[in-house]
Amino acid sequence: MKTLQILDGIQNILSFFLMFFAIYQLVIWLFAYAKPIKKNKFTRKKHRFMAVISARNEEKVIAGLIQSIKAQKYPKNKIDIYVIADNCTDNTAQIAKAEGAIVYERFNQIKKSKGYALEWFFDIVLDEFPDKYDAFCVFDADNVVSPNFFEKMNDKLCEGEVIVQGYRDIKNVGDNWITANYAIFYWTMNRFYHLARYNLGLSPLINGTGFMVAMSVIKENNGWHTNTLTEDIEFSLKSIARGHKIGWAKDAVVYDEQPVGFGQSCNQRMRWSVGHIQCLKACMPELLNTKRLTAVILDTIIYTMCMPIVILSLIISCIDFIKYFAMPIRQGAMFLTGKFEFGVLFIITTILQAILVVVLEKKDFKKAWKGIITYPIFLSTWFIINVGAFFNTKMAWKQIEHVRDVKIDEIIQK
Repeated sequence: MKTLQILDGIQNILSFFLMFFAIYQLVIWLFAYAKPIKKNKFTRKKHRFMAVISARNEEKVIAGLIQSIKAQKYPKNKIDIYVIADNCTDNTAQIAKAEGAIVYERFNQIKKSKGYALEWFFDIVLDEFPDKYDAFCVFDADNVVSPNFFEKMNDKLCEGEVIVQGYRDIKNVGDNWITANYAIFYWTMNRFYHLARYNLGLSPLINGTGFMVAMSVIKENNGWHTNTLTEDIEFSLKSIARGHKIGWAKDAVVYDEQPVGFGQSCNQRMRWSVGHIQCLKACMPELLNTKRLTAVILDTIIYTMCMPIVILSLIISCIDFIKYFAMPIRQGAMFLTGKFEFGVLFIITTILQAILVVVLEKKDFKKAWKGIITYPIFLSTWFIINVGAFFNTKMAWKQIEHVRDVKIDEIIQK
């Protein structure tokens, strides 16, 4: 019994941190229902943009993205499209040129990631034409963008926001249960992470693609410098530590292709999880060493704790396992019953959460239903992946093949 008491004490202490993290996130979520922030425009100008696309062997999809950028409801002479053909061995560069993009070919078999490609490209920009553009928007080659994307980003720039994330949606939601789960995950992030924090006056994060950065930020940083597997999170954390608050443009929509294979999905999510751990190590000193610890920075620090929270959860589960074998048979049976009930509650809660998100975001149930009923499985596998990330710190970036050449007109018409 003394052993059980000691284990209970340790578990209670760890559970306190877990509960604090969960309650904090739930409180933030409530602000997703607050009225949107209305900001005054400091200037009324049609800014000049770069559309920057980092692509590796994306000949099947890159034309659709370029065409959707060229079809923007924004002055055509205010957007130039740049493609970084990064270690390509196919016709990506040729297709991009034929579609009217300015192509820079990069070959580096050692530094192989989107972050390194952006670093290489912006070194060229700052050296050759640092004052030609007001801002740039970054896309992945498999994206297509809504016709008003640059118009909405221009509005944000006029409001004085210098780093802004757009609304990330999925172009292949209905392919299978995996893509539907990705869609539900991103819709949840859009509403309950980005929108909620933006409404509260905190800072969302850059989310991989479909974001805008003012050239003044790149000049301030003397280029783009990220070294982790999640260059978006690293850039976000460093920017917040240096005093920038990231904005949110819910009407600037970018549509993304997600992997259909479970193995590809696990590999991608493992990279994200390993990248989060790398960002925690790389960015936490800068966040903690800021001269003034603002609410924005404190919220960001709590966000970076998501991976340590995974370890706390694992430790609590291991303690449960030990406690079970130290219990009398009757008490052990009650213990297992309680865990079973908790598992059922988790399944019900996550399915209801998925339904809520689909309803709030006004998405198509016919495409999302496979994701709704399997969302508990998707999140459970992600927990396992997060645990595995702590033992896979030498993971390298791997390309995910994109094959869905979906045009923006096809998405809008549906």
